[in-house]
Parts: sequence; C-alpha cells; structure tokens
Amino acid sequence: MGELDGKVAIVTGVGRPRGIGRACAVRFARMGADVVISDICRRYEGDLAFYNLGDWEQLQNVVKEIEGFGGRARAFKVDVTKKTEIEEMVSSTLAEFGKIDILLNNAGSGVGVGPFLTISEEAWDKTFAVNAKGTFLCCQAVLPGMIERQYGKIVNIASTAGLRGGAAYGAYGASKFSVVGMTQVMAAEFSRFKININCVCPAMVETDLGLEEYEFLSFVHGGTVEEARQRVINRIPLGRPAVAEDIANAVAFLVSERSNYMVGQSIAVTGGIEFGGDGGH
Repeated sequence: MGELDGKVAIVTGVGRPRGIGRACAVRFARMGADVVISDICRRYEGDLAFYNLGDWEQLQNVVKEIEGFGGRARAFKVDVTKKTEIEEMVSSTLAEFGKIDILLNNAGSGVGVGPFLTISEEAWDKTFAVNAKGTFLCCQAVLPGMIERQYGKIVNIASTAGLRGGAAYGAYGASKFSVVGMTQVMAAEFSRFKININCVCPAMVETDLGLEEYEFLSFVHGGTVEEARQRVINRIPLGRPAVAEDIANAVAFLVSERSNYMVGQSIAVTGGIEFGGDGGH
C-alpha cells in the first residue's frame, strides 16, 4: 500500500527533465497517486523569447516513465497565467479521475532577476503573472472541490528568496514573497475545511533552471560559471547543492497524511545555507 493510494494529484511545471516538478510527479505516482502534469510548452515572446521553457516531449516522457512502473498519468499544455487553460485541465481531471486531492504549484518564472534598476516592466509583469497569479488561479480552480469533499493538500513552491530579500533577485524575490504570504492567507481561510496548505522554499537546486542561475551569478559577480557554482557550494554547510529529489522529499511529506496538523508553513530546504543573496531558488 502506498501513502497516496487512491489520491489524484495535479503538478504544474513538469516540462524539464531535471526539474522539481518531474521529481515530485514521479514521487507521487510511486506513492500510489494518479498524476496530472502540465507545462506551458511554448516560448515567451518579445524581449523574453530567449528564456527556455518546458516542452511537450518532456511531459510525454514523464507520462511514459510513470506508466512504465504501473502508474497512471495525463499531460496537458497549460499556461498558468491563463484561467481558461487551468479550468480545462481541472475539468478534464475531474472527468477522468473524479476528484482532485493534491495540487502542487511548481510552475515558476525567474525572468525578473538582475540589478533592480535594469529589470524591465515586461520581465516584472511576467514574473508576477507566473509565480503569483498562476498560483492564485490554480488554487482557485481546485479549492471548491476540496471544500466540498472536506479534504485537500496544496503545496506551493516558493523560495528562500521569498523569505529574505537578496540583491539582484528583484521581481523574482518579490513574487516569491507573495507566494509565501498567499500560502498563509489561504491556510487561515481554508484550514477549517480540512485542507492543508503549505509551501516549500528551496535554496539553490541543481535543476535545469538552477544550472542557468549559475550563469546569471557569473554574469553578476564575474568569473566562470563553475566558479559561480563553487561560490554557492562553499556557503552550504552540507557541502553540496540540492537536487530535485531533495525537494520532492519535503513535498511528499506535506501531501501525505503525516502532515495533517501542518498549515500555513514555509519549509526551507537549504542544506543550511543562509537566506538571501546568491543561491535562492
């Protein structure tokens, strides 16, 4: 018997092979859940077009991986800033699986980083649209069903950059503060319906996005990408950066019955690194 047998989970932001979303989706499935996964599966436009996003092929790879060990999974192309696309995913999930027990808001954007005075309005808006509005819209879409059933687990992926501000994290840090605050607001409002809402705040994680962050840090502070990576590692008491599975361990606890008395918490998964500055997820 798995801890999530009979449960149905939605995970956003699963379109990267080394991402937190993929690690959590696979973990949920191995724990017994049916899993619905999504990502935007297209590029930004205009000045932000060079940012890499998740892709449809990777989503299908995760579905195949889960089905390979006997699990059930469905994939959707969803832009979490678009209410209609979220609602279509939720309605399709309900039609096929009958309920939604778990929501992991993992989809995120890091385009709004850099020196504060250099952040464009477009980058600011896109960062808040994905990180804050996307979390808000996904929660709004699943909460009515959870309220009706008097059960639910929602986990929002925030960041240590949302616990203490750091230089050059601009819109990204501010948007993750919003996710932490939103988690507390929703927990206060919906705990009486037996819905546990918490968030996880990683520091540096060596996902696809995390590896790109080393490039950003080398640009901000100078030196090579490997030197930027080593500077971060030198600040981590455990002596290594996190990998996606480290974050999945914390998320798995929060969606299990073991976390039934936890609401509105922001769990920092850091390896001991101090909050703020370089290395905020």
